[in-house]
Amino acid sequence: MQEINFNTSWPFKLDETCFYAYWDNAFSKEECLSIIDIGKKRGLIKGKTSGEETNGIRDSEISWLYPNDDMAWVFKHCTDIITNLNKRYFDFDLYGLNEGFQFTNYKAPGGKYGKHIDRGFKTLIRKLSLSIQLSDPSEYEGGELYLYDNDEPVLMDKKQGTLILFPSYVLHEVTPVTKGERNSLVSWVTGPPFK
Repeated sequence: MQEINFNTSWPFKLDETCFYAYWDNAFSKEECLSIIDIGKKRGLIKGKTSGEETNGIRDSEISWLYPNDDMAWVFKHCTDIITNLNKRYFDFDLYGLNEGFQFTNYKAPGGKYGKHIDRGFKTLIRKLSLSIQLSDPSEYEGGELYLYDNDEPVLMDKKQGTLILFPSYVLHEVTPVTKGERNSLVSWVTGPPFK
């Protein structure tokens, strides 16, 4: 008697979306220092999570930066890198950097951003998140950026000028800074709904 296989699955395409991608030396030390200067001069405010509270998840100060804040060169450079990495590792349909950049300052003791994702209900459709390491890692301790692949944390490179890009639905965190301060530049690339 012939064995009957009841597996009727026939995938059209396998998922080739990567967990994250990175670009070494996206910005030089001098460019990173320039961005830090712009971010701090813009005026720092307490970073929040959704709504008006931090819920103990977040301890940082931020400023919002846009092309007219002497940042057009950063937007242009990031656009080129994002387009390149997206084509190679994600292949998402994208609109652009529609929320500006968030300059984030984490100070010891305890500056952090607990586990979270960057997508939210009734918000802009964030498809990719990016984080640029602005600080020299020798100037602070702690403040590691971890992305979670299922339950496993994956430590991201702390080298100054590195750009990390990942789907906005990936769980991630910045651990508490225990010495010095960590500065980063983050943003979200929007696009049409996933389908």
